[in-house]
Amino acid sequence: MTLLRHTPKGEIKPRENLVVNPAKTCQPIGAMYAALGIHGCLPHSHGSQGCCSYHRSTLTRHYKDPVMASTSSFTEGTAVFGGQSNLLAAFETIFDVYDPAVIAVHTTCLSETIGDDIPQITKKAIDDGKVPEGKVVFHANTPSYVGTHITGYANMVEGMVKYLTKSTGTKGEHAAVIPGWVEPADMRELKRIVTALGVEHVLFPDTDGVFDAPMTGKHVFYPKGGAKIEDIARAGDAKVSFALGPIATRAASEKLTALHGVEGEVLDLPIGLSATDRFVDAIRKAYGIEVAEEITNERGKLVDLITDMEQYLWGKKVAIFGDPDQLIALTEFLQTLGMQVRHVVTGTEGNFITKRLTEINPEANVKVGGDMFLLHQWMKNEPVDLLIGNTYGKYMARDEDVPFLRFGFPILDRQGHQHFPTVGYMGGIRLVEKILELLMDRIDRDAEEPRFELQM
Repeated sequence: MTLLRHTPKGEIKPRENLVVNPAKTCQPIGAMYAALGIHGCLPHSHGSQGCCSYHRSTLTRHYKDPVMASTSSFTEGTAVFGGQSNLLAAFETIFDVYDPAVIAVHTTCLSETIGDDIPQITKKAIDDGKVPEGKVVFHANTPSYVGTHITGYANMVEGMVKYLTKSTGTKGEHAAVIPGWVEPADMRELKRIVTALGVEHVLFPDTDGVFDAPMTGKHVFYPKGGAKIEDIARAGDAKVSFALGPIATRAASEKLTALHGVEGEVLDLPIGLSATDRFVDAIRKAYGIEVAEEITNERGKLVDLITDMEQYLWGKKVAIFGDPDQLIALTEFLQTLGMQVRHVVTGTEGNFITKRLTEINPEANVKVGGDMFLLHQWMKNEPVDLLIGNTYGKYMARDEDVPFLRFGFPILDRQGHQHFPTVGYMGGIRLVEKILELLMDRIDRDAEEPRFELQM
C-alpha cells in the first residue's frame, strides 16, 4: 500500500524492459486448469517441484478446493542431462499409485530450455509398457517465459483436440462447444443454454463438478465432473464447433477443422447482452431452429433490468484489467449499460486484442502486455467510478477510494465466484446486480442526510 502511494501522476513515460506488478501469470497454470476439465485426468508438470507447487497453490487459493497434480521433480542433474528418465519414472509411478484415466503433461521454463522432446518420451513410455492399456497420455508445450496463463490454457485445449478427438468419417448432429477460461458455473451455464436450445453437444474442457464439487465428508481424488475422454473424441464428428473466446480457443477450433473438417465458428465469450445474442444466434442459424422461450424470457429480464437501472449506470467511468477474452466481452457489455470504459489493461499480448478493444471503444486507453503500475497511473490522471479486475486490484481501489468489483482470475479474498455464472443472460443479470450494489453503496456512503434515500 505504501509503495502504491509513490505511483506518479502526470506524464507517463514509456517502459520497454521493465514490468511493475504484471497483470498476468504463467502458462502452466492455464494448462493445469484446462487439464482438470477432463474427467479422471491428473495434470503433470514437467519441471521442478517448486513450479508445480506454485501452480497448484494459486488454483487452490482461487477455488478453495485442493488441486491435484504431479511433477517430474527436476534437480540440478536433470537440468544438465534432461528430464527423460524423470518423466518415464513418473508415468510408471502415477499409473501404479494414482490410476488416472489420463495424464496431461505440460512443460515449464526449465524443460523447454533443456529441449525435452515430450512426444518422443511418451512414445518410449508406451513402447516400454509404462502406459497401461486403455490409458491416455498427451501433452502441451507451455514455457513460462512467453505468453500468459491464457496462452497455456489455449495450448492445452489445442492439445486435447490434437490427441483426443477422433473422426469416424460420419458427421453427427451434435455440436462441439469449446469454452475459454471461465468459472465452473459458467461451464454449467453454457451447457444449460445449449441444452435449452435443443442441441446435443460436447463441451470441453469442462470444470463443472471439478472445482465446485460438493462436500460429502469423503475425499474423492477424481471428482465426478469433467469432460469424459469418449465425449471429447466425439468432437471429431461434430456438425459444427463454437469456440468461445478467440484468444483461448481459436487454435483449438482451427485444429479441429484441420484434422476432422469440423466447421468452426469463433465467437466472443458470451458475457453480456450482445455477445450472448451472437452466441445464441450462431446456434440458431447452424441448426435452423427457433430460440426457446426460456432463453428469450431470460434476455427480456436482462433488458428490463438495464432499462430500470440505467439512470444509475449512465456515464459512470470504469477501469478494467484481466484476461483478454473477458475484457473484450465485458467492455462491450459495460458500453451497453451506458457506462464509459476509460482504461483497459491486459497482460496478454496480441494485435487482435488491441484491435477488438479499440473497435468497441475507440476513446479508451488500451494496453496489451501492460501492467498494474500503468493502470494506476491512468487512474490517477483520469479518475474512475468503478474498478473491475482480480483480487490484486484491491490495493489500487483502496488507494484511490474507488468501488471495486472482483472479476476474473485469481480471486483470493472472496468466495462464491465458482458457483455463480457471469456468462449468458442470467450471468449478465448477476453482473449488473453486483455493479449496482457497489455504486449504490457508494451513493449511500457519501450522501448527505437529505439525500439518504430509502428507495432506488
